[in-house]
Amino acid sequence: MNVGDDAAALALLSGFQPAPAEAQACAALALHVGRPSLAAQWAADSLTRAAALLRLGHTEAARETLSPLPDSPRVALLLARLLALENQADAVGQARAQATHARALARAEGDAAALVAAATLLGELLLPTDPRAALRTLAEGLKVAEMAGEAADAHLLAVLAHVQAAVGGAEKARRTAEKALARAAPRSPARVVALLALGQPEGAYAEASAGELDERWLLPFSLPPRPAALARE
Repeated sequence: MNVGDDAAALALLSGFQPAPAEAQACAALALHVGRPSLAAQWAADSLTRAAALLRLGHTEAARETLSPLPDSPRVALLLARLLALENQADAVGQARAQATHARALARAEGDAAALVAAATLLGELLLPTDPRAALRTLAEGLKVAEMAGEAADAHLLAVLAHVQAAVGGAEKARRTAEKALARAAPRSPARVVALLALGQPEGAYAEASAGELDERWLLPFSLPPRPAALARE
């Protein structure tokens, strides 16, 4: 989506109330352009609603939305993200186990998008304690995109940039982060994480705020102190 398309989408959503038949498509668009509060309000699909609630950090509401759904790669993945956002002492270990489960389901069902997302989340969870394991995990996501003949996912690349920096490849990390930034949608988690990898915390916080992204999404990335000007807003 280019700048003009992004501005047009935001203008369309501003003050808009979709008809019931249009609500799900509008919710998906709202989530893509960084308006998760609208996506949560409009979504007819439980997965879209849960994804939007997790962007906002509303973990209990997301849990309630997901609890009636049968196990599947995407349900498992959203539950893993939910656990990753929680601050309980054992949540990280539970999130890793759940993301590993989501990855196994995605492999079994051939869900390439869920497999890439699970690899991305696992890489993120492994980054603080075992960046080399994170690197191996992210490599699978890159391989999936390569086999499908698609460009690597922006969020995966943004996480990969942090992992590369952690294992000592600063220049490679910078190039990866720039590639992620070029591919990431405005106000998306991918864009925020890429900006942090490029050493631009003020830009990252601004994007997170504009995209209604809960700051717990950024904790694995050695979040620097919040810029004073933004903290006063």
